[in-house]
Amino acid sequence: MRSKSLALIAASTGLALAMTACGANTSTGGDTTTDTNTDSASGGGTKVGVILPETKSSARWEGFDKPLLEKALKAEGLDPDIQNAQGDVQKFSTLADGMINAGVKVLIIATPNSEVGASVAQKAKSSGIPVIDYDRLNLGGSSDYYVSFDNEKVGELQGQGLVQGLEKLAPGKKPAEVIEIEGAPTDNNATLFHNGQKKVLEPKYGAGDYKLVQSQAIPDWDNQQGGVTFEQILTGNGQKVDGVVAANDGLAGAVITVLKKYGLNGKVPVTGQDATPEGLQAVLRGDQFMTVFKPIDAEANATAKLAAALAKGDKAGADALATGSVEDTKGSRTVKSVLLEAQLITKENVKTVVDAGFVKASEVCVTDLAATCTELGIK
Repeated sequence: MRSKSLALIAASTGLALAMTACGANTSTGGDTTTDTNTDSASGGGTKVGVILPETKSSARWEGFDKPLLEKALKAEGLDPDIQNAQGDVQKFSTLADGMINAGVKVLIIATPNSEVGASVAQKAKSSGIPVIDYDRLNLGGSSDYYVSFDNEKVGELQGQGLVQGLEKLAPGKKPAEVIEIEGAPTDNNATLFHNGQKKVLEPKYGAGDYKLVQSQAIPDWDNQQGGVTFEQILTGNGQKVDGVVAANDGLAGAVITVLKKYGLNGKVPVTGQDATPEGLQAVLRGDQFMTVFKPIDAEANATAKLAAALAKGDKAGADALATGSVEDTKGSRTVKSVLLEAQLITKENVKTVVDAGFVKASEVCVTDLAATCTELGIK
């Protein structure tokens, strides 16, 4: 999928204001949603609905997206009802029905898969409610707008990180043996991440510099399944691997657990994404080579401004914000988009994420990393 980025730089997004609610960013995945008839906001502004996908694969949805979206939407004078479907497509659809029937003026959805997302968007459209695809584009859908990061670029950063890691940890090894543990095949973002990775890694495979042992998508981004699948591939390859592409920090953690079992952690570069506290800790320990920092507050703020324009019926204003575009290959349509930039993070620049206020130093600099944090100036 080709996309045009707005080239909004993370450093310019005012990240420091974002994380007053970040104490929750180590969410363990418990169901913290409320009843569909209970608002998550108490203001009297224009009602908008937000449905997040799950909590199992990543702490980001409840720890980052939910508080940041709530803050940003309220700042725009909107009254957000934010719910989480906990990975259940039926619950997602039920939550959407409740919000549509309640007469929300805008519906913002980050869906477990494109099929349910497309169905929900069509229901909302039939009721005259504009829909914003948040973070994940629903292929074959009818949502009016899309707000996310340039996800092919995120994949490119992962590919570049793996190359850097192999140059550092396996210099001169040819061919370097690589295992790819990818995200859910039903998530269009996972496809985009993989497409971006391929831009960097396929020339390496083609030239014989790297050997692709196996690339495997993991249903539902299930970390446990990711670890099981990785171990099966690893043992099937004689317990040999030189580098691992893991599509996010959760899958990276599962991979690292297996590598520790075989005494390979720290010797094999592992990629990641989301710059979670756990992922950053792994990067500082040397078990994970890199992660990708995506300033979610910028995503939330852009979504809120777009929703505010749509809630007022200001389509021209919304179009002025969504100056990028992506192609819905299944629906054969172009979707107006806001696309933001991400940043490659290695041990040397973990401080960037902390200084931005995305995570607290106390969440990253746990006891065994105190000396490392001091050395890197993280405080």
